[in-house]
Amino acid sequence: MAKDPLEPQRCARLLSALAAPERLKIVRFLADGPQNVTAIADMLRLKNVVNVSHHLGVLRNAGLIRGKKQGRFVLYSLRPGVLEDAVNAGIPKDALNLGCCRIEMPNCRDEVKELEE
Repeated sequence: MAKDPLEPQRCARLLSALAAPERLKIVRFLADGPQNVTAIADMLRLKNVVNVSHHLGVLRNAGLIRGKKQGRFVLYSLRPGVLEDAVNAGIPKDALNLGCCRIEMPNCRDEVKELEE
């Protein structure tokens, strides 16, 4: 049997990881560069970093983000290729490439500016 190029199991796992609004916001936030848990919690307006850590764990297990220890902190960033593949294909930076599909996301900076005004 030929391999399905859609890879439905993988695609379903990735889409499931993005099913929570908080996780979509985290991915959109990390599109601008690495962030630590405190910055992510502030952006989400969550006081409980345990909830943020849970969301980061789901995204990390799905292979969408990675964490890199830097001193006392862990900096989270999008996995290489998640945005670069989309940009190289001529898709705007605010599109998330899952391989099986692409998700276009509004620019996070614009939303943060609106909240500050």
